[in-house]
Amino acid sequence: MSRTPIAVIGGLLGFFFYVAAVLALGDSVLKLHWALQAVYFVLAGSLWVFPVRWLMLWAAGRR
Repeated sequence: MSRTPIAVIGGLLGFFFYVAAVLALGDSVLKLHWALQAVYFVLAGSLWVFPVRWLMLWAAGRR
């Protein structure tokens, strides 16, 4: 089996669970100061890039 279908399925499942975790934690962050909210949402919106980059390189056969 090719790496691409594994990466697509793993990526979609991982993204689903990441979004669910960010949303669950986001409810408690909404009670904090606006500056802490901004930091949380900037980090939550950008941290998913690193595992996706690794997954794409792995699927392409490069590391």
